[in-house]
This record gives sequence, structure tokens and C-alpha cells, in this order.
Amino acid sequence: MAVTLGDVARHAGVSLATASRALNGSARSVTEELSAKVRASAEALGYLPNAPAQALARATGATIGVLLHDVADPYFGGIARGVGDAAARAGLLSLVASTDGDPRRELEAIRMLHAHRARAIVLAGSAYTDVEARRRLDEALTAYQAQGGHVVAISEHGPNYDTVHVNNQEGATSLTYALQQLGHRRFAVITGPERMWVSADRLNGVLDALRGAGQEPTDGMVQHAEFTREGGQAAMARILDIARESGTPLPTAVIALSDICAAGALAELRAGGISVPGEMSVAGFDDIPLATDLAPALSTVRLPLIRMGESAVRLALRGPGPQRDRSEAFAQVVLRDSTAAPKAD
Repeated sequence: MAVTLGDVARHAGVSLATASRALNGSARSVTEELSAKVRASAEALGYLPNAPAQALARATGATIGVLLHDVADPYFGGIARGVGDAAARAGLLSLVASTDGDPRRELEAIRMLHAHRARAIVLAGSAYTDVEARRRLDEALTAYQAQGGHVVAISEHGPNYDTVHVNNQEGATSLTYALQQLGHRRFAVITGPERMWVSADRLNGVLDALRGAGQEPTDGMVQHAEFTREGGQAAMARILDIARESGTPLPTAVIALSDICAAGALAELRAGGISVPGEMSVAGFDDIPLATDLAPALSTVRLPLIRMGESAVRLALRGPGPQRDRSEAFAQVVLRDSTAAPKAD
């Protein structure tokens, strides 16, 4: 297996950024003692430095890269629109890389943007639960930052990057409270894939509210699915099957933790002859434009997606140093026709 810059940093007992500066010729100062230590470790391990990366140290271009899961998903489309608009106002070009939620594809995109001297990289929805995947991504991003690049994360990715904070957990809690106030006591939840932190954040927000009221979902009433229409429809079908096979009452409210998943849930309920909100209320999360076009219009949690993308660019152009933007991503509950008080049992 090839020796990585991270291996050299660990051997020398220095940070990844320091190792990168010592070996890649960054103008940011590293003491001669540390440089000698890093060079000795590189030689001992047989590390072969990346010559093009050395030549590009400190260089920045006129592009901002945006890494997202699926450009066809309106959630990511809204963020990409915001990045593109703000980049254009700054005289920059935005380049969108769709990774399909695959950390390997994301790593390749980061390295390519680094090689092409992108001025900044915006991470949208790419926080993974897999420790090894996160380590590799962090190594690549740290090396990029050490050579003058700027990384901005939308949602939490740790302390090493400027962040546009998204109130995912708080928004999910507030949505659950709103449904409880309507009188709902039996809930089902359709959350995202377990590999993504956003899924855990939103699910934890729902469960916190339910547990606080003694309403934790019964077995099978929490389903993981891809954040797609098909994923939401399949998860809704599983929830209905489990309830019917166990002989337990159907939930009166379903919280799908993305609007796209909620659209799939609505389709499955319609196909099964279950009226919304007459027999079951459905709520989503994100408030994408589709939410108001569905029948019935979808209750949801509104995130200012375009402003989130614009905020990421503003942070990227402010210069180095961690900065937080929390106000731009405030989550707001919006109740529409897809939710109502449950029928009396």
C-alpha cells in the first residue's frame, strides 16, 4: 500500500497541515527543526511527494467547487444555485460535482479540484459516519487547505472547516412538537441512510421529542431509506406491512426527514387508499419547491437553501480562520394541508 502524507505526519508526530507545508513548499512558515523531522520521516517511510501539488502550493484559481450527493435533488439544487449566484457576483465560476453519496467519488473530486487550483470547496451533505472514510477525506481537505485552499461545510463536519450551521436536530424536534400539539400520539419515521450524519441528527431530533412525551415509536416504525422518492415509497410500504402483520394500529402521523422521501410516502398512501390527512398525516423536511405542488401541500421544515449556498461562498471569500454562520440556516416549521388533528380512535 502506498505511503500517504498522513502516514508521514503520524510518524513525525506533527499535524497533517505541518507535514504538507514542510514537503510541498508552502509559503506558510514551518521551523527548520520540524521540516527536518518531516523530511526524515518521509525518507524513512519511502514517501513520494506529489510533484504537481508542490508546484501548486499557495496557488488559487477562479473556481469554487461544490460537492453534493445528487444535483437532481432539489435540496442540493437549491444550495448549488446559491453557491453559483454568489460565486458569479464575485467573478468566480462554480463547478458542481455530484458524488451519489460515495466517499470514494468525493475523495476523487477533492483531489481533482485541488489539482485544478480551486479557490474553495463547499461540502454539501457529505458528513459520513464511517470513521475511515472521514479520515481519508479530512486528510485530502487538510492538504488542500495547507496549500491555500478554503473549505466550507454546510452542516457540521468538525472544527477544521468554516461552517454554515444547519439546525437539523432542532428543526426535527420542533416539527415533532407541532404534530404532538395537533394531538398525534402514534408516529412513524422515515429517515435517511445510516451512513450520513444528517440522518442521525434529524432522527435524534424526532426521537428526543417523542421520548420526552412517552411516545417512542414501536418496532418497525422507524425506517431508514435513501433520500429519494423511491426510498420514501418503499419505507412507507414497509411501515404499513409491519403494522398490519403485527395487528397494531397504524400510525396517525408519518415524519419523513426529507421532502423527497415524503413525496414517495404520499404516493404509497394514495396507492393504498389511505387518505392524507384524514387517516394519516405526513410531514417532510427541507421545504423544496415541490412541497407546495404536492396534493395535499406538504407540511415541512423550511431551510433557506439558496441563502445557505450564498453564505458558504461569503465564508470562503473572507480568508482563513474558522467562522460560523448560524443565522442563515434557521429551521422553521411550516404546517400545510398534509397534516391535521387525528381522528378519534
